[in-house]
Amino acid sequence: MTSAAASLPFRIVHTVCSHDCPDSCSVLVTVNEEGRAIKVAGDPAHPVTQGFLCGKVAKYLDRVYAPSRILYPLKRKAGVAKGPLERGREHEAFERVSWDEALETIAARLKGVADEFGPEAILPYSYAGTIGVLGFGSMDRRFFHRLGASQLDRTICSEAGGEAWKLVYGKKLGTPTEDFRLAKLILAWGANIHGNNVHLWPMVELARRNGARLIVIDPYRTRTAALADWHIAIRPGTDGALALGLMHVILNEGLEDREYINAMTHGFEQLAERAREYTPERVAAWTGMTAAEIERLAREYATTRPAALRLNYGVQRTENGGTAVRAIAMLPALTGAWKHRGGGGQLSTSGAFEWDENAVRRPDLAMASPLKRLARTVNMCELGGALTGEGPGTADELPVKALFVYNSNPGAVAPNQNAVKRGMARADLFTVVHDLFFNDTTDYADYILPATTFLEHTDVQGAYGHYFVQLSQKAIEPPGEARPNVWLFRELAARMGFEEECFRDSEMDLIRQALAIGEDGHSTRPQMEHITLEDLREQGHVPLAFHRDPEGRPFQPYVSGTVPTLSGKIEFYSEKLAAQGFDPLSGFVPATESRFGELAKRFPLEFLSRKADNYMNSTFANLDGHRKMEARTSQRLEMHPADAAARGIADGDAVRIWNDRGSLRLTALMNSSLPAGVVAGKLDWGKLSAGGENVNALTSERLTDIGAGATFYSTLVEVVKAGTRE
Repeated sequence: MTSAAASLPFRIVHTVCSHDCPDSCSVLVTVNEEGRAIKVAGDPAHPVTQGFLCGKVAKYLDRVYAPSRILYPLKRKAGVAKGPLERGREHEAFERVSWDEALETIAARLKGVADEFGPEAILPYSYAGTIGVLGFGSMDRRFFHRLGASQLDRTICSEAGGEAWKLVYGKKLGTPTEDFRLAKLILAWGANIHGNNVHLWPMVELARRNGARLIVIDPYRTRTAALADWHIAIRPGTDGALALGLMHVILNEGLEDREYINAMTHGFEQLAERAREYTPERVAAWTGMTAAEIERLAREYATTRPAALRLNYGVQRTENGGTAVRAIAMLPALTGAWKHRGGGGQLSTSGAFEWDENAVRRPDLAMASPLKRLARTVNMCELGGALTGEGPGTADELPVKALFVYNSNPGAVAPNQNAVKRGMARADLFTVVHDLFFNDTTDYADYILPATTFLEHTDVQGAYGHYFVQLSQKAIEPPGEARPNVWLFRELAARMGFEEECFRDSEMDLIRQALAIGEDGHSTRPQMEHITLEDLREQGHVPLAFHRDPEGRPFQPYVSGTVPTLSGKIEFYSEKLAAQGFDPLSGFVPATESRFGELAKRFPLEFLSRKADNYMNSTFANLDGHRKMEARTSQRLEMHPADAAARGIADGDAVRIWNDRGSLRLTALMNSSLPAGVVAGKLDWGKLSAGGENVNALTSERLTDIGAGATFYSTLVEVVKAGTRE
């Protein structure tokens, strides 16, 4: 720091937004002399952040200093039953305790469960409330491995699509975000760029100023779709059929790149044979498009260069979503789009960040647990079944007796919400929640522990939307007695009597381990060899090795050389799937819960449980400023006018939407841009609705075809005017 800077009445600290978003923004926090953060701003030196923040994080100090924030450890008062609590009065069900009392009691209860039922009766439940390397999975994983607790299969968000992409390309890499500005066609497939990937949007606008067209494929008219040159509102879950239909046209008209295919791909002849089945007329019957529209889209995509595909994870949240992503991912390889800078595609860039996860998470500690092995695995999408003994989560008969929730709000975001709530309401289930605010899950907690924001702890982070390693430095002291994940599980390990030295590691120790810092001070991990901690402290963000000279030596994946698949090439035909007894080629099978299935006779409407633009799943949903930005569709059920008229429903009517898993009371909102037969409602806090439910009261625990992920968008319902008898 210069002498001039040292004399200023404030300091600026580099942090990183750790919320679950591809942008992983570089954030500059201004802190005054009293140690209070007074401003957050995007770092203008970061090539993707470019000096601005999304609407959610631009108001981040509202979250940091919210008067409703939990500041001290709490325990449930004696005699107060678990269940929904009125917003603003949740504290009446709890009493403040010291950290020492909370930690000692929690450790004793976990020991008791482990002794009586075995440690696998303890289930940690976490996801991406923070995606920093330390906050997402470090000391917590060490703790639960050493304890012998059940492992959590964290598949709820991206596993189906991620596994599908890797089946084709071997690793999650993609076109650099900065290079989308060079495209002449951008195909946003299930990607609401303007709503939840906003730092890609300036690249889209630059491309359009230079003549590019933006085509959006999405059943819902998102912000991005509303700004597109062509919005294609296909029916939910038919994306795989459309991708195969595009292949049919491309191959039938000789628009594929045979030179690229011969050099870089495996299984082309088999794929070509499969694609012959998917004529435009056949695909039109599934998607709701016309055959002429399918032909037009195929020609435009295959003949425009560079053509960039931005594929997002909404596509894979259907029953056959993994297969759909796999088919869509093949399109840039079929047309040779990877050869042209600004072309290709992007689902995620996370495969480029090869952290030393074994060093950070220490799965070897399971050998020191009472089990002397890795514990069983419970899929997080089947939490309701795991807690109630009902449904698919009961494959293993050992009941869950203790639930430890952090970085997530399963009471709102897990599928089959009513089953989850019934399970969490069990009097014999000991539940601990580490969070910043009261929410749908804390209503069922025995102990609530106050957590930190990304301004209040140190972490290191990659991204799934760019190629920069970033250091997030602690900017302010946590308010009250809030504590980060690393501190919490380090303290719990001490009270459990775990003697391994790794439980005394500091945040900086963990960061060195994640980067595998060698004796020369540099990382020893692939593509990070040039990075030192000093570089990160000084610069805040450092590009991966292949992205250090984007103009002189631009990074273009999958242009030449070998691909990290079994064949060493991009795989249209998967030997891995064939060996597992699955279809090695992409195909289309309608979801069980779709208009094409038998269940549609009872529940004829397809339901989109869509994400809000100004929340991050349920995060930010408690803040009034963010809620105002979502007011138009809050607690609304969007319906096509034809579907509403057939049920005697008018705009503004109270309606009930229901299926065999649950029901919701909402207000009808006409939306003629939805495909007929589709209704849409927004994910929100259940505790803010009249009945305590949200859209996940209707979603199922059925898993995706690849990756065992959640099938939020394969949901059938019926809707009636409130007060009407079905």
